[in-house]
Amino acid sequence: MSKRNSQTAKTAARERLRAERERAAKRAKVKRQIVVACSVVGVLAIAGGVGYAVVQANKPSYWEAAKDDKLVKPAHTSGENGTTVVIGKADAKKTLELYEDPRCPICAQFEQGVGKTVEKDVEDGKYKVQFIGATFIDRSTNGEGSRNALSALGAALNVSPEAFLQYKSALYSAQWHPEETDDKFKDDAYLIKVANTVGALKNNARFQKDVKDGTYDKWALEMSQKFDDSGVQGTPTLKMDGKTLQTAQGNPPMTASDFKTVIDAALKG
Repeated sequence: MSKRNSQTAKTAARERLRAERERAAKRAKVKRQIVVACSVVGVLAIAGGVGYAVVQANKPSYWEAAKDDKLVKPAHTSGENGTTVVIGKADAKKTLELYEDPRCPICAQFEQGVGKTVEKDVEDGKYKVQFIGATFIDRSTNGEGSRNALSALGAALNVSPEAFLQYKSALYSAQWHPEETDDKFKDDAYLIKVANTVGALKNNARFQKDVKDGTYDKWALEMSQKFDDSGVQGTPTLKMDGKTLQTAQGNPPMTASDFKTVIDAALKG
């Protein structure tokens, strides 16, 4: 083999090697670009997912958003924001203030033992009753039922004061009042089911629409704020002439007999 032929072969071999290295380098570069591109897409997807999660987490809850709703006041209310709910004969000289949370188990016990006595006293003109609704159990349990039931009570009040009292009694009854840990009142269907046991509300299309539409949700929040601003620390609380009504043991009267003793003394005071 001549020296020239040998040199030509070596040169050709080097060119083939260089070309192969260039092709390998290009393949490696393309691979790196693909990896980087996929990583960027992955990061963007993760960032997008995180961003979506953050947006969702920061979105106001239904009840937080309801604060901005237009206020609709139920009929038979007065005062600022329609949160003064006084039921009874106009000539009754004194007013019993009754503070209750719809989910409160002790309120249910009070209503089951004393509620009918209160209703009869109001009907007889012995005194008027002012209702102030609370929703603090929702806050302590991360629930919704107190507010939802309070809104439904607004819908009942819009029908009539009598419907309001009867519906309140039904909600607190042993048959329908849930355990404090069971947030049944958040369910509109359950509230309507209870309402169908009350004559004035049974199959009442307007009442049912108001419950489903949340017509009085904003009002329920305003009523809850009134309770929060009152300084009252628990439910049930009874007050007359600015004084808290309690038994000799310092508790709310939970029986009709104890209630009569306490209320008669307050009426004389």
